[in-house]
Amino acid sequence: MKSVSRRTAGAVLLLPLLACGSMSSGGASSAADEQHPLLGAPAPEFDLASADGKQKVSLAKYAGKVTVVDFWATWCTPCHESFPAYQRISQKYGEQLAVIGISVDEDPAGIPKFVKETGAKFSVVWDDGQITSKSYQPRAMPTSYVIDKTGIVRFVHSGFHSGEERELESEIDSLLK
Repeated sequence: MKSVSRRTAGAVLLLPLLACGSMSSGGASSAADEQHPLLGAPAPEFDLASADGKQKVSLAKYAGKVTVVDFWATWCTPCHESFPAYQRISQKYGEQLAVIGISVDEDPAGIPKFVKETGAKFSVVWDDGQITSKSYQPRAMPTSYVIDKTGIVRFVHSGFHSGEERELESEIDSLLK
């Protein structure tokens, strides 16, 4: 009985590390996820509380804009690198682009500190109970979804690695035309 408990505990502790992609390389080795079931499909709608709990953020609020929806967690090492990149992208495109960070953390307590440390000024929300995450099916942390002006998922990126922002900018440019 004790060995089963230890194995279960070990699996629970390893799950976040496996979901976070390759910790040593800063993210998944392959950024674009060309096999994701949401590619070419309408992005699932959501209405989530902001990290500070003062407002709700929904995908519908950004209808007609190119939108990047990023699933992340405070324990995810590559997420610490991706957030500053998303902030730079958000600033570059201004009102033409919406960036929404969706935390899958079980407890929202660490979100404000993470946001402050990474300099994020874009919308950050908490997916209480990971309901929205289940509808998007991220395969790693972080996973971002680039959604066109009509609400269709056009690009999916599992993991994050240095330099990926250039690829994201190219995709965003193609959707803004």
